[in-house]
Amino acid sequence: MTTVIECHPSVAERPTPDLKAIKAKQQGAWSSGDYAVIGTTLQIVGEQLAEAMDLRAGQTVLDVAAGNGNATLAAARRWCEVTSTDYVESLLARGRERAEAEGLQVKFQIADAEDLPFPDASFDAVVSTFGGMFSPDQDRTAAELMRVCKSGGRIGLANWTPEGFIGQMFKTIGKYLPPPTGVKSPAVWGTRDWVQTTFSAAASTITSERRRFTFRYRSAQHFLEVFRTYYGPVLKAFEALDGTNREALAGDIIGLVRRFNASGDKTTVVPSEYLEVVITKR
Repeated sequence: MTTVIECHPSVAERPTPDLKAIKAKQQGAWSSGDYAVIGTTLQIVGEQLAEAMDLRAGQTVLDVAAGNGNATLAAARRWCEVTSTDYVESLLARGRERAEAEGLQVKFQIADAEDLPFPDASFDAVVSTFGGMFSPDQDRTAAELMRVCKSGGRIGLANWTPEGFIGQMFKTIGKYLPPPTGVKSPAVWGTRDWVQTTFSAAASTITSERRRFTFRYRSAQHFLEVFRTYYGPVLKAFEALDGTNREALAGDIIGLVRRFNASGDKTTVVPSEYLEVVITKR
């Protein structure tokens, strides 16, 4: 069910820890492994978000924390003028390869979601799929998304929910490696209350819908092997643990996959809930 919220201004608290150090550590994590191996499986999320935003040919679109370009490609396929950004150069390179393979015209640029190098009101639409939610200074990132969007333009987001599979996987990892004190969980971006509180001051409406992306793997063990090898945050989590805790974390993740598995056969089919958000700027 889609929920439309009429927005009223409110004030959000800002985090206080050493966000610069946290960001450097996160950047190292996302630069490790090869997120594109997993990111490419999420393409349908970008396509659905492009439709929810009703993107039109000729619109200028900014993809923030684009990864290997799922939302980028979705917008470019709709003849939008797309700028794809991320602070991990190797991921932008993978997005560029995908765009070139399809003959799509896209501008790629290294950029930090918390300090976007664009003037105010530069884009008709701004998107971020499972990207901006992982920034350390979440309020600043949200403000940047809104700042570079034109009045009457739209911000489109896809964010994992706390209750969904990926939200629960990060919670499982947190049992072994607690997150830095004072930093909000990335999964707050997948809650309607936080989205309302954070974006309402500059928005006319916020539309949100709970959706599910389904991970499809050969088995729970296969899922673990892929994420442990290619998904930076999981790879780094295992590297940081001793042998005993690595084995325990592996068992917990496999158990989580099996709990969410809806296949009914020997394969793994895991629905993971996310919140699709479309914000119209005042």
